[in-house]
Amino acid sequence: MINENSTKEEVLEAIKQEMYLLEYASEELKNDRDFMLEVIKQYGTGLYYASEALRADREVVLAAVNEDGYSLRWASDELRNDREVVAAAVMRTGLALRYASFSIRLEAARCWLVEVKK
Repeated sequence: MINENSTKEEVLEAIKQEMYLLEYASEELKNDRDFMLEVIKQYGTGLYYASEALRADREVVLAAVNEDGYSLRWASDELRNDREVVAAAVMRTGLALRYASFSIRLEAARCWLVEVKK
């Protein structure tokens, strides 16, 4: 079992079995950019457990959505309004568009309508 005193190695080994165990890792680990990038590159949903600062980190979020498009839902508002981040998420999982900002969803709808009218 993971607790606040668990090492990076112990946490990485534990989450191979059950991803949700990351919840019990220390806040220090959840805010450790290198550690969370390592986790997120394997399990995009790990973004859920990342600190707010990391959810606003473009590189971290891109790694997450490239692994699992649905991870866009845990990105900061600013990054859910970033075309490149949203495009990466949607390329991985089309339904991830639902987690994009309203303005990007509206823009996507307008593009779709233009294509339909052609």
